[in-house]
Amino acid sequence: MAVEVPWKSLSADALNGIIESFVSREGTDYGEQEQTLENKCQQLAQAVKSGRVIIVFDEDSETCNLLTKEEWNGLQNRSAEDEYFGW
Repeated sequence: MAVEVPWKSLSADALNGIIESFVSREGTDYGEQEQTLENKCQQLAQAVKSGRVIIVFDEDSETCNLLTKEEWNGLQNRSAEDEYFGW
């Protein structure tokens, strides 16, 4: 089960660690122009703080991920449907 983690509930170090871990993953795409790790982290931190990106903790795998607000809402809707239909 995945739960949203409010970014304000995290220490600055924890938030920065989650963001840096996400940015450092293989396959993360930031377009045609190469950007520094610091710049990517700053942009993602702004997206988290503005609410466009949500921090999600998966209790089963004990890992964090970052999802857009739309992705999170879609996941929530699917989970509610699965629960309703018993899937």
